[in-house]
Amino acid sequence: MHADTHLAAHHLRVADLRAEADAHRLAAEARRPYAIRTRLGWTLVEVGLRLAAPRPVLAH
Repeated sequence: MHADTHLAAHHLRVADLRAEADAHRLAAEARRPYAIRTRLGWTLVEVGLRLAAPRPVLAH
């Protein structure tokens, strides 16, 4: 295969791989709402634990 033809084939393959990576990245971003739910859930757990913990008695 001629060097220019070989280089052109590599450029086409790179373009295909980048397009595939972009599609994968977009699909992964579409599934991310659970990250927000998880953070909110753990924040609510932390607040609940703070409310349930007994308050320390201050000595005068």
